[in-house]
Amino acid sequence: MTDRVYDEGLQAERTLLAWRRTCLTFAVASLVAMRFTIDVLGAISVVVAMCSVTLSVAAYAAASIAYRRAHTSLTRNNALSHGGAPLALAFGAVLAFGAVCATYAVVAPFF
Repeated sequence: MTDRVYDEGLQAERTLLAWRRTCLTFAVASLVAMRFTIDVLGAISVVVAMCSVTLSVAAYAAASIAYRRAHTSLTRNNALSHGGAPLALAFGAVLAFGAVCATYAVVAPFF
């Protein structure tokens, strides 16, 4: 396997870094949301935040795998091969994070 750079602009590498930053942001935001909603929502807040963090970590790993796959196909075949797993996992993380925030917005005025 070759590790030479496919293009001088490092597009695949920059995309991987963007995915990593996004996944880390989702995980940290989920933990911060849990911190602020745990008094009102209790265990539900913890469970949903942990689901969101887990999906963020899975999206991080899927982005790394997708980068390796894209890098290999670009250097070997000069064609881009990629999948949608990182996007699907990140969407799940955002959905879980949004569920906690929406539930908090609905329930908080009653406490």
